[in-house]
Amino acid sequence: MSHTSLFLLRHAEVESKYQRVFGGRIDMDLSPRGHEQADALARYIARHKFDAVYASPMKRVQQTMRPLAAQFAQPPTVCEELREVDFGDWTGMSWDEVFSKYRISAFQWLDQIEAAGIPNGECRSKFAARVEPCLRKILAEHRGQSVAIICHGGVIRMILSLLLDLPLSKMASFEIDYASVTRVDLEPHKTEVQFLNHVPWQHE
Repeated sequence: MSHTSLFLLRHAEVESKYQRVFGGRIDMDLSPRGHEQADALARYIARHKFDAVYASPMKRVQQTMRPLAAQFAQPPTVCEELREVDFGDWTGMSWDEVFSKYRISAFQWLDQIEAAGIPNGECRSKFAARVEPCLRKILAEHRGQSVAIICHGGVIRMILSLLLDLPLSKMASFEIDYASVTRVDLEPHKTEVQFLNHVPWQHE
């Protein structure tokens, strides 16, 4: 294989009380629908073979991974650096509560991370300083191989921002659904997004 294939998998839907909430570092469970989505993701992933799998330690990722485990040649490597972004004072607040208190739309969250605008939250530089060394190590150790990273919407957008050399705020243009798969191929002189936000449970 002349290129490295990086598959970015987002965890499945979370329990209802944390939907439309800035959950971030809250260690929440999947919803019943989320478990169904994880099963659909496992059926899709069965057609792929990975040389290595890396994952966030958070419960919503670990629960998403359970039905996928049989597809992996070896247990995933759990990386603390792949935890979701820290929303600071927004943590646990609903989208409407953030708008009411700060007059900021939920859809502007990436702009706020870029501008260090979330009180006591991770700014773009701190977020990147956590994720990038982990990403570069994974890519260096698996050059020319196929690798899966199972993590969070914010982390996937940060990885895409780093690989495509684009501002994190621009990643708001990319939908990253629950239990979705995004594939990026990396060669020495180019990086190509092969597909973005493929959602297996929507196609069954």
